[in-house]
Amino acid sequence: MTTPFPTATITGYPRIGARREQKKALEAYWAGRIDAADFTRSVHTLRIDTYHRLAQLGLSEDYAIPATYSHYDHVLDTALAVGLIPSAPGDGADADSAGSLEHYFALARGTAQRAPLEMTKWFDTNYHYLVPELADSTTFTAHPQQLLSLAAEAKAAGHLVRPVLVGPVTLLALTKSSPGATTLPLDRLDELTLVFRDLLTALSHAGVDWVQLDEPALVADIPGSTDARLAEAARRSYATLATAVDRPQLFVTTPYGSLDNGLPTLAESGVDALGVDLSAATRRIDPDYPRRLAATVPSSVHLVAGVVDGRNVWADDLVSSLDVLTGLGRESVSVSTSTSLLHVPYTVSQETSLPVDVASWLSFAEEKVTEVEALAAALTDGAVARPEAFNRADRVRRTRASSTRVHNAEVAARTAAEATNDGFRTDSAIRIAAQEALGIPDLPTTTIGSFPQTAEVRRARADHRAGRLDDAAYEQAMRAEIDRVIGLQEELGLDILVHGEPERNDMVQYFAEHLDGFTTTEHGWVQSYGSRCTRPPILFGDVSRPEPITVGWSRYAASRTPRPVKGMLTGPVTILAWSFVRDDVDLRISADQIGLALADEVADLEAAGIGIIQVDEPALRELLPLRSRDRAEYLDWSVRAFRLVSAHVSPQTQIHTHLCYSEFGEIIEAINALDADVTSIEAARSRMEVLDDIDGFGFARGIGPGIYDIHSPRVPSVEELRELIEAALKHVPAHRLWINPDCGLKTRDYPEVRASLANLVAARQEVLESAQVTV
Repeated sequence: MTTPFPTATITGYPRIGARREQKKALEAYWAGRIDAADFTRSVHTLRIDTYHRLAQLGLSEDYAIPATYSHYDHVLDTALAVGLIPSAPGDGADADSAGSLEHYFALARGTAQRAPLEMTKWFDTNYHYLVPELADSTTFTAHPQQLLSLAAEAKAAGHLVRPVLVGPVTLLALTKSSPGATTLPLDRLDELTLVFRDLLTALSHAGVDWVQLDEPALVADIPGSTDARLAEAARRSYATLATAVDRPQLFVTTPYGSLDNGLPTLAESGVDALGVDLSAATRRIDPDYPRRLAATVPSSVHLVAGVVDGRNVWADDLVSSLDVLTGLGRESVSVSTSTSLLHVPYTVSQETSLPVDVASWLSFAEEKVTEVEALAAALTDGAVARPEAFNRADRVRRTRASSTRVHNAEVAARTAAEATNDGFRTDSAIRIAAQEALGIPDLPTTTIGSFPQTAEVRRARADHRAGRLDDAAYEQAMRAEIDRVIGLQEELGLDILVHGEPERNDMVQYFAEHLDGFTTTEHGWVQSYGSRCTRPPILFGDVSRPEPITVGWSRYAASRTPRPVKGMLTGPVTILAWSFVRDDVDLRISADQIGLALADEVADLEAAGIGIIQVDEPALRELLPLRSRDRAEYLDWSVRAFRLVSAHVSPQTQIHTHLCYSEFGEIIEAINALDADVTSIEAARSRMEVLDDIDGFGFARGIGPGIYDIHSPRVPSVEELRELIEAALKHVPAHRLWINPDCGLKTRDYPEVRASLANLVAARQEVLESAQVTV
């Protein structure tokens, strides 16, 4: 007899620990402070504690809890499980053995001998995944040991959990072909599907009744493929898996948007349960989606409705969600989150410094689980089954709508007055001529902005925040670190300097702390990749800048050197992308408000004599809608918001921007429309692949393709860096080519940075002295 699907579930959960226990264990293991056995014990405890807590919150039915833990990245885990990435020679069945861990983290982080896998953003989120590479010679093979281990340890602790894999279509859609490969990854789907079948058989033999397969590619337009092709691929793959003789029941999820062609094909493929994103955000984009689901999904397929938003932090409108659920017209439907809760913090209950009214409007992961459980109970017995939850939802709706903290008439008026301003500056040719006064050499060297954050810097910030360090002592500490950074850059011979950003805890949070309309958390950590966590600010109201933010630090840094110093700002789109945003106004309104607040900062920097100002937009591609039909509108308002920041600066002021880990070819026209004088981009891990897009488009302004991968502890050699510069010079002349790292240096340590930047400057000098330079 098969186990019925649980009435309340989630599709994923944060895996870093409520107090970042996983992050601490990872970094201790990498640093050699604990061994593999200690690390394994630590993360085992974290997993079991998570299962216990989820059961307490209401996910007590069998298979209601998904086993979504990963040491580093779930895409890497699935790729290893199917042999898309070969296991290390000699590895045994224990995926947590020292040999396996060493191989696993070598793939994720690289070593002195090998580069790590390429990294990019997971759909339209701020999570980074590792990109598998597929060679013609790769032979897929099932490696179920880690899946079996997770299921067995949970069962021993009293929980029947649901193993989770990235689905075969999405896995191949996100995989890149190795150099020289003659077949595209999706061409090998039938072969991969058979290996997924082997994994399912192994899990079935171990007594697992439900397995979750995540297929977000089916709600997106993937470069190099079509929605119809992906839908047909899914039909073929899941028809094969569904007809396997010995398998668990299949729960296929489709997070981050609505299904088009994929809906009927999945509904008819033989899968046992289908998870759909029915969050308010998705319903706003596709209001007809609930009706299509009701008309298309047969009663033989169990529908799992993700009505609770897994990506944002606002409390659910339970009455509206219940209306959606009952409107589906099904006798049996389960309630879930729209996406994995990987994207939100653990619990609001840890927060003690949030404004009381704002805190009352929020739901993090734990609170969302209780919302899911309340809706599942209400489907059977009505709202009276969970009166406290429904009363809270009603209070949230009323108090947010009437709050004077949310709405600012002056900001609204200024935003409306700028509605027709396209933000374009003087023609770029005039700007180029005017900026010759800056005296920038060919192949200028610079960094993206941040320098390593030492323990002393972090302690000084923490002590100042806690009142243990007064303003004067804090400023002295920050100035001392700026002196150190300026001195190091001068010593290394960099051309354009930065102040290192020691005063900034995070490039978005720092600005949010100084802008009205935002609030920040103490413990609202969210995984970005590996052990890297961020605390996204919460945008709850209209945005303005009450006073200058960066001007004092930039002015001080410029006073310490005769070389040019860049002012450093975070752009409006990135501030939005890396924050939890309002759900009561259109994003474009918030983008314009932030852009105008930053324009005030740019004006003050320019007045302070800062002649180069960088406005980072690494998340421009990240917010790109997953469907092509929605992208032109997004790019129009997002690019305009960026241009508003510098719309009124003089031609002599050089505006830079930075973008990282994006598929640049998809948005090259938008990057050009930003109209920045210099654009720096990630390019090291892809070894300058992005320049094909830049070259083909005819990008005519300054470009800085990163040559130093800062997401790995490796120190690149002079030879390696020189090869990348020479590769870039095949596309960009020396007077327009900037030499810089991929991203900021905050996460690295000073010995790595000193050695890497010294090699970067040396490589640039060798190229200048060679015959490779074309002016």
